[in-house]
Amino acid sequence: MSETPESPETREAPDPEVIELATKIFELARQGDAEALAAYVDAGVPANLTNDKGDSLVMLAAYHGHAEAVAALLARGADADRANDRGQTPLAGAVFKGEDAVIRVLLGGGADPEAGTPSAVDTARMFGKTDLLELFGAR
Repeated sequence: MSETPESPETREAPDPEVIELATKIFELARQGDAEALAAYVDAGVPANLTNDKGDSLVMLAAYHGHAEAVAALLARGADADRANDRGQTPLAGAVFKGEDAVIRVLLGGGADPEAGTPSAVDTARMFGKTDLLELFGAR
């Protein structure tokens, strides 16, 4: 038996406490609190939790330069290549922000420099980051 999708009229509004908790967890990713993020994921929060823009916890931690938080999330099964609603990956965001430590953690966690739009390779080309193009094996 297949389930039919709920219409917006029949869908229940999200619990305000759940929204408050999710907001807190996204802020922990922005702040780079690796220990707290690890504890929440270990307690059952999805490692690939995304916000209303499709930004994952890894994306937020990567974009804000928190290599330790990125590593903690990847170690708990987060997807290194999960793109947001605009097609951006954590690796491309880290390249854009110049976060070398995050770039190395993401690559170590299996991130694909060709994933996303623009990809990390495209982003490195845009900003003339030849050292990263070499690291990615691109020209």
